[in-house]
Amino acid sequence: MATITTVPVDVYLRSAYEPDAEYIDGEIQERPVGEYDYASWQAALLEYLTAHKQDWNIRVLAELRVQVAATRFRVPDVTVLDRDFPIEQIITQPPLAVFEILSPEDTTARTLEKLLDYERMGIAGIFLIDPKSDARYRFHSGALLKLAADPVSSGRLIIDFKAVEALLD
Repeated sequence: MATITTVPVDVYLRSAYEPDAEYIDGEIQERPVGEYDYASWQAALLEYLTAHKQDWNIRVLAELRVQVAATRFRVPDVTVLDRDFPIEQIITQPPLAVFEILSPEDTTARTLEKLLDYERMGIAGIFLIDPKSDARYRFHSGALLKLAADPVSSGRLIIDFKAVEALLD
């Protein structure tokens, strides 16, 4: 049986991980390193969302620590923040949206747990992209909803996945 070493939250917050790790109730969890398809989707999302940052009054960042609960820190692949909120080094206010891009090493259980953490925090727009199948999902009320090709509205954001896909390298 594997032994899990717990680490105090202040040690996690003072430490650097490459890539950044998540902190779940005392346990440091490494995040899978993305491959080309993953990185291409992340870059396309950042480019698409950044192009709309003034119109939608948003900030768009990759791999930013988000404190979803007192002892839980997640690192979404892409985070969309309300520009009207003060800048925080570690996000404690619910972002407008988060995007997760599946890597081959991601497991269903771990991915769903992460999406539930986002929902419990109060994030309205929770999106999951599977680069291998080109499927896109929205997580809402504990369920993954497969998205059609039409643009998706999430508050002031309009996510046009066809436009994002056109930016893939």
